[in-house]
Amino acid sequence: MNISLQNVDKVSAVLTIAIEKADYQERVDKTLKNYRQKANIPGFRKGMVPMSLVKKQFGKAVLAEEIDKLLQEKVYEYLRENKVDMLGQPLPSEDMEAIDYDQDNFTFKFDIALAPEFKAEISSDDKIDYYTIQVSDELVDQQIKMYTQRGASHEKVEEYQDNDMIKGLIAELDEAGNVKEDGVKVEDAVMMPQYMKNEDQKALFNGAKTNSVIVFNPFTAYDGNEAELSSLLKINKEEVANAKGNFSFQINEIVRMIPAPLDEKLFDQVFEPGTVKNEEEFVAKIKEGIAKQFENDSDYKFLVDVRDYLVKKIGKLEFPDALLKKIMLANNIEKGEAFVSENYDKSIEELTWHLVKEQLVKANDIKVEQADITNMAKEVTRVQFAQYGMMNVPEDILENYAKEMLKKKESVENLVNRAVESKLSAALKAKATLNEKNISMEEFNKMFE
Repeated sequence: MNISLQNVDKVSAVLTIAIEKADYQERVDKTLKNYRQKANIPGFRKGMVPMSLVKKQFGKAVLAEEIDKLLQEKVYEYLRENKVDMLGQPLPSEDMEAIDYDQDNFTFKFDIALAPEFKAEISSDDKIDYYTIQVSDELVDQQIKMYTQRGASHEKVEEYQDNDMIKGLIAELDEAGNVKEDGVKVEDAVMMPQYMKNEDQKALFNGAKTNSVIVFNPFTAYDGNEAELSSLLKINKEEVANAKGNFSFQINEIVRMIPAPLDEKLFDQVFEPGTVKNEEEFVAKIKEGIAKQFENDSDYKFLVDVRDYLVKKIGKLEFPDALLKKIMLANNIEKGEAFVSENYDKSIEELTWHLVKEQLVKANDIKVEQADITNMAKEVTRVQFAQYGMMNVPEDILENYAKEMLKKKESVENLVNRAVESKLSAALKAKATLNEKNISMEEFNKMFE
């Protein structure tokens, strides 16, 4: 077997493979023997079919199959051993002659797309913005409110105030203001007037007392929202249009939520017991948690800026456009050439960053172990729980969630990429000269609009 690589230009080459009979015959013979053992041909016992008949019936197909397998092995083996920086996959050359399997020797040619040569690096000479998102008092207060509401108690009261919940009987009224005999009735209805969209309707419940009856218009109150009205009135969405009149609400019970006090019981519910002793420490701990979440966002923005900075610094790279378009089409054959034309420029942008990032990862000796992937899965889970105010999640629960994430191939690929980018961000932050800027969350979010 003879394999050679001939450069066409800086970014493309032709790989030529000459295969002789000695390279494949043993493979073919072994496969044909297996065929003989399994073949069911009328007139012959299983395993006793003459080899000449097996060759006649299956010989060419087996030969083609084994040569294809051999090609796959040797092509990628050659590219790997010779450290050929290939883009995409090898494509059969258009000028390659049709293969005649009646002969013994074969020559195959493949077009190879080569990665462009460039140098990507970050040093102290490179000044890059780094945004530190400020944790506002408002954000901290919102978080505290969420915790106190989650640990809230409920008590019955006699007079309605905003955010109270009322329970009672809803009944549809006729034009005269009397209860319709065949109208909509909902016993044990539950409603929070605070969430009504119409202010006038909401105001009807101000100061309402237990055992009083309030006449209101649900359709107006909820601005005709089918989902809300069907839920409140226990009717189908299709029936909402027929329920535009007034209803009575006989208030049987008013329930008020009493936020949990800022005491040790709440502190131990939110954080690991014993870690927070007073309100001051509680506020500081919450602020620290929000800042940690923001740091991840800042690091992401930093990598985005590194990408833009390096792409501009390196300049436009040369790619074998015609060949890459063929490869792209081969991978999206069902979408056709229009898809390739429409998406090629964007794919080159992503490919450029992929090559740049690969180089940075290698230059900074970034390696991701299984422990890194598992820890990233746990961190992702921890952040998800934190969004719902659950800061003190037991380690065994984090591990169980992580195990479930690691069962999915797509999840693992995403976690590996996040782990790589986390380590890369840390490495580049240590090398670059950071132009540090303090910014509000609102200002930060606007940069992604």
